[in-house]
Amino acid sequence: MSVVTRFAPSPTGYLHIGGIRTALFAWLWARKNNGTYILRIEDTDKEREVAGSVEHIQESLRWLSLDWDYGPDKEGPFGSTIQSNRLLTYKEAAMKLVEKGYAYPDPYTPQEIESLRKKATEEKRPFLMREYRPQNIETWDGKRPLRFRVPEIKRYKWMDAVRGELEAGEEALDDFILIKGDGYPTYNFAHIVDDHNMGVTHVFRGDEFVSSTPKYLSLYDALGFERPVFATMPPIMGPDGKKKLSKRDGAKDILDFMKDGYLPEAMVNFLALIGWNPGTDQELFTIDELKIAFSLDQIQKHGGAFNEEKLKWMNREHMLRLTPDAFTAGAKGFLSEESVKALEGKNVFDSVVPLMRERIHTFGDLRTMDEDGEWLYFAVTPSYEPAKLIPKGQDATGTQRRLAELFQCLSGLPDDAWSADAVKDAVWEFAEKEGKGAVLWPMRVALSGREKSPDPFTIAGIIGKDATLERIRNGMDTLGPG
Repeated sequence: MSVVTRFAPSPTGYLHIGGIRTALFAWLWARKNNGTYILRIEDTDKEREVAGSVEHIQESLRWLSLDWDYGPDKEGPFGSTIQSNRLLTYKEAAMKLVEKGYAYPDPYTPQEIESLRKKATEEKRPFLMREYRPQNIETWDGKRPLRFRVPEIKRYKWMDAVRGELEAGEEALDDFILIKGDGYPTYNFAHIVDDHNMGVTHVFRGDEFVSSTPKYLSLYDALGFERPVFATMPPIMGPDGKKKLSKRDGAKDILDFMKDGYLPEAMVNFLALIGWNPGTDQELFTIDELKIAFSLDQIQKHGGAFNEEKLKWMNREHMLRLTPDAFTAGAKGFLSEESVKALEGKNVFDSVVPLMRERIHTFGDLRTMDEDGEWLYFAVTPSYEPAKLIPKGQDATGTQRRLAELFQCLSGLPDDAWSADAVKDAVWEFAEKEGKGAVLWPMRVALSGREKSPDPFTIAGIIGKDATLERIRNGMDTLGPG
């Protein structure tokens, strides 16, 4: 059997973590089996459609390298993957049900249905439309809603690739709407027709669809369609692991993670491990490794928590795997143009990059550091208040003297021998004699203007001898006449 999977979002807003994880699992299964992956746009609820959503969906999947074989930009042998372009297909399937006696025009107005529903509630019994089927079936004119007539009221059993054998009884069956009054099909009808026509073999879905499965199975039988394999995804839980993740507590737009500087390979790795267990201790996977390792029988039944700290750790690990050129290109995308120009103008950008790599979990961290001037002192002489130079327990006179001796120590260091290690060797004996904090604190502040920075030897090695001596002299002058 050739594997065909699909991801079928509705264009009603942004994609969040839960939807993308379903898209990922369906993609992995198709690619593992050299099968077909379809991106279908289920846009039959026009009232809820949000402009730009289709483009957003495609951008989200492309960012994660979840490519599709057929989609909005590429029709398949079955035609368009956009449901609003397939209305004739649904009408033809609906007419077959009408001819078989499995569908009828809804004779009730919305107000009448609400009255019947209210009455059932008052009588403390379930409201089922099948109990109100009309005695005389009128010809469907396409202007009124068309309802499915459940052929048989029975208990259904089915196999789920994740949950095993499941079943539900008669209470799950009812006469539901197939085609709405506006001519558009409902989700309950359209996705079954499309899955059949597109040859979908495996349906990856959220657990909220389990309770509706008897309706779907009844419709499969009425249409004479072969059932696909159902694979029900475990829910993604919130950080506390107690409730399903919602937009309120973290299910944000997937592209927000891109804007925050996460790597797509890290996000794919992270999502794959929420609800799937590789059966080993391995935690870091490339996307190619995931395609090989992924299997249906290792998808978990129970939900996994969304832990952003774990995501940050995983992203850092993937960042450490980047080549220097790839990291540099990524970093430049999150630094201001002014900072990049200044650092490159002083020929120190490449030397600063390794320090950036050591201190961040996402490229977005660089943006925050850049806004705080974290890197600009490598290119521009920093400014600071005089008091900042003076270590705790010391005074201005002693600090100025030590800076002067630092200046003398480093002035004699040959230009061609200048390096971070050489600077450390030149001042270390003096620092131990005077007290490391008393010497290295003002040296750090003079070179960076900051209380927290890479060590002063590293800074001196990067900015060079002339800039180092100039900044130490500036520190002496900042403290006043000596």
